[in-house]
Amino acid sequence: MPDPTPPEQAARKAYTLVFNDDELDNGALPEAAKSVPRNFFLNVFNGGLTKLAEQLASPGLVLAWLIGAVGAPAAFAGLLVPIRQAGSLLPQLFVSGQIRRLTRQKWFWVGAGLTQAAALLLMALAAVTLEGSAAGLAIVLTLGLFSLASGVGSIAFKDVMAKTTPKGRRGALLAARASLGGALTLVAGVTLRTVLGGDDGPTGAFAALLIVAAALWVAAAMLFAMIVEPEGERQKPRSVIEEVREGATLIGRNSAFRWFLCARGLLVSVPLIVPFLALFAQNLVGGGSDRLLIFVIALGLTEVVASPLWGWVADRSAKLAMAMGGMMGVLAGGGAMLCWLLPTDDLPGWALMLIAGSFIVASGLGQAGARLGRKTYLVDGAPDDRRPLYVSVANTIIGVVTIAGAALGILAEVLSVEAVIGVLTFFACLGVLASTLMPEAERLADD
Repeated sequence: MPDPTPPEQAARKAYTLVFNDDELDNGALPEAAKSVPRNFFLNVFNGGLTKLAEQLASPGLVLAWLIGAVGAPAAFAGLLVPIRQAGSLLPQLFVSGQIRRLTRQKWFWVGAGLTQAAALLLMALAAVTLEGSAAGLAIVLTLGLFSLASGVGSIAFKDVMAKTTPKGRRGALLAARASLGGALTLVAGVTLRTVLGGDDGPTGAFAALLIVAAALWVAAAMLFAMIVEPEGERQKPRSVIEEVREGATLIGRNSAFRWFLCARGLLVSVPLIVPFLALFAQNLVGGGSDRLLIFVIALGLTEVVASPLWGWVADRSAKLAMAMGGMMGVLAGGGAMLCWLLPTDDLPGWALMLIAGSFIVASGLGQAGARLGRKTYLVDGAPDDRRPLYVSVANTIIGVVTIAGAALGILAEVLSVEAVIGVLTFFACLGVLASTLMPEAERLADD
């Protein structure tokens, strides 16, 4: 066995310092134990770049703001999160069987990351060349391509993480990825606001954000390619019909998994509410890109502060992280509704920014907590040999649920943005209840 290189020695020392122990093989494949520190930090840096890229091209905030800036109807804003979620979730049941054919899955993630970068570049081109409904349609279509690639990467990521990161460290890994992403978002937001100033048009600020996000995805793909992934068992690929039949059997027999699907389905309301909160905030404070970047900075700062807490909670109780994330979504929606009901015309601009920022930040907190909780729940609870099936079945079911969210854009046009926020806040309340009642992750494989 070759001696570790200086970077690998530094990674091992840093890993031991962070966790105050030298436990490397609790749940990771034995042959991956010596590479755990290296893989951990590569994964953290990869996650920091992708989290920053996701913030700079966030469907709930940045793209919703862009929809308003190019003059597209609000119905397109209502499509953003459903397309982002369903596009990445629905195809997973159909591709998981193919991913299972290979003994190493990291290359699926690398290819997906490069595809996502290409989609963002196409979106930037649409932002500077189109307007109105044409721009809205182009943004939605390129987001669909982005989301399909994301779905492939999602299955591969969970399998790679399970093979290379010990149990009890996975929540911390996800939290570290989010914290680094938040810190980078904070720096990038301040820098971009200084450079872009008060540019109100989509041709400058929004195209710049999307191009930077695309570059980050390329860099993240390069880092993920450097992860040392041990070979897993080559499993016989199943046809789509066999995959669907196996998934149906899993849902029918596993009551803990059904509870998870129920809770996660209701908590879809937390990300779905974000673009409507962004539109509400845009109407409240004005549509300048300088104001948008203030919210991006605030979300970055929030990620830095809150992500370690979410990771700590998820490693102890993933379902509690889901419930707490849902509660933050309830507070965000409830705050916006209260703001709508109370008179705000006489408030100064700084007060309106503070009010709008509070529910934008709360919604970001809720989305992060619910996402980290449900990822940790599946990675820790699903059996190693069936994890791709659990992930793909869950994501496909939630994708179907998310498609129903596309109707919310129509509801916003017919009624109001505020009506949609009220409906989603109610479903978030139910999601909190379901998360509280479902069993802990350790019981997921028992049924």
